Amino acid sequence: MAQEKTQSTMRVRLNMKEPGRYKVICHNDDFTTMDFVVMMLMDVFFKSADEAERLMLAIHRTGQAVVGIYPLDIARSKVDKAMRLARANGFPLTLSYMPE
Repeated sequence: MAQEKTQSTMRVRLNMKEPGRYKVICHNDDFTTMDFVVMMLMDVFFKSADEAERLMLAIHRTGQAVVGIYPLDIARSKVDKAMRLARANGFPLTLSYMPE
């Protein structure tokens, strides 16, 4: 009896797509100091001093500014960390995130 060799090729189709990206938005208020906003942008979002100051002024002038774009879990984490830091320092700073 002759042995037959069979070769099977399995192709797996993966529907991998890049995770959604979310804009983190910092909102202006009348109580949070400009110095605190600059410090928060540098500590939480790792912005340089110049970029943090530029963003703080944009937030102050227009009422809000996008401070970063991240995957959802990172955006949530950064918003939470920044708002906890603000509350710990007695500021009502508000951040939000939305799909890019």
